[in-house]
Amino acid sequence: MTTQPSLTDPTALAHRRARATERGMFLQQTAMDEIKDRLEVVNKSFTTPAIVTAFPQVWSDLLPDATIVPEAEVLDLAPQAHDLVIHAMGLHYADDPIGQLIQCRRALRPDGLLQTVAFGGQTLHELRACLGEAEAEITGGMSPRIAPMAELRDLGALLQRAGLALPVADSLPLTVEYTDAWALMRDLRAMGEANALQGRLRRPTARAVLNRAAELYASHFTAPSGRITATFDLIFLAGWAPDESQPKPLRPGSAQQRLADALNSREEPLPD
Repeated sequence: MTTQPSLTDPTALAHRRARATERGMFLQQTAMDEIKDRLEVVNKSFTTPAIVTAFPQVWSDLLPDATIVPEAEVLDLAPQAHDLVIHAMGLHYADDPIGQLIQCRRALRPDGLLQTVAFGGQTLHELRACLGEAEAEITGGMSPRIAPMAELRDLGALLQRAGLALPVADSLPLTVEYTDAWALMRDLRAMGEANALQGRLRRPTARAVLNRAAELYASHFTAPSGRITATFDLIFLAGWAPDESQPKPLRPGSAQQRLADALNSREEPLPD
């Protein structure tokens, strides 16, 4: 049997996360505020929540009574122990995202809710392009620098594959301005989101590559304010553990009224 190659170096990721600072938690805080807003419109009270996060100092403020579970390949979640599970800002680094969702679904009681938030495919597309062009131009090659993050449609499809009912997926693109690319890269270190890919370059990047990337960034992605822009694409997923009380789709052909009548319009036959 062959072993599935790992996308992420877990040791490096833990090291990056351990060096994160309070200054870098603004996106974690934004994600938490968005999850809070979503929970407030759910007509249900949750009594046994769990939160999967690498940053408990941020997410424990959301639900003080929640069980905090660290990010891991195998999550410390007991079967059917929770009526709410929040997977917070870690799915984009998972080697097996569908496995993470399945574990969360198994931890839910019937009619329990899963809420996830993670970075999506448009995140840091500006930095990815500039670093790639600079490295190819100067060294003649390219190395992995930013995790390949999934698009909204792809992540949304995982909900049904994980066995969740009533799936919902939406995104919140955020644009953040920085003085230059160096300030952005410092902020990524403060977030604990610096490069932790298994295939990353294992020696310091040549200064010429970083200087050229900063030049490219300033020439292609500058806002009217004169500062550079960076995109952070937050993707939110929600789904419910199946339960008989949930609404079911009608059988095909069971409608009691024609669509044309409901719209007060005339039905035209299709041409042969």
